[in-house]
Amino acid sequence: MNKNPTRRRFLVTTGTSLLASTPAFAQIAAPARVRNISSFSAQSWQPYFSSLRNGAILVDTLSRALHFWSEDQAIYKLYPSSIPLSEEMTRRGRTSIVRKVIGPTWRPTPSMLRRNPDLPRVVGPGPENPLGTHALYLSWQYFRIHGTQDERKIGRRSSSGCIGLYNRNIAELFSLTKVGTQVVLI
Repeated sequence: MNKNPTRRRFLVTTGTSLLASTPAFAQIAAPARVRNISSFSAQSWQPYFSSLRNGAILVDTLSRALHFWSEDQAIYKLYPSSIPLSEEMTRRGRTSIVRKVIGPTWRPTPSMLRRNPDLPRVVGPGPENPLGTHALYLSWQYFRIHGTQDERKIGRRSSSGCIGLYNRNIAELFSLTKVGTQVVLI
């Protein structure tokens, strides 16, 4: 890089120095940071499960992360997730996987239809399906861990109650879990 002074370099340096010293520019130059990124880290399974029989999934709604441990403890996975839009839609507690479906069919819940009566009544497998490519059905009616076609939702409050994962992550989790896998949402 040429370090000889040029008119352009002088004007840019001088102008930036003058503007940076004004309070208005300082506010523009250093806006407050708002992050929409999960600040999650590895967890231990022992505080949440008495054993890893059938494997275990912990969904941490605060950090927006899903943790998976295999029954033999050989596999630990950590995935970013989407969570319900509001506290009222968020269910916490113990459940389990009762069904696994590749290419799930989506149907809006009664509460979704009350909020938006124009929703389609059924969406089959494919790129328009809100459940993505795979779904893990929980023992709680209408609650699932599933993929999403809209990857902007991951790491955000964006669902009507379900836990969403990137399609590539739900495919991997799907292959690791079985019917009977324990699930805890905190």
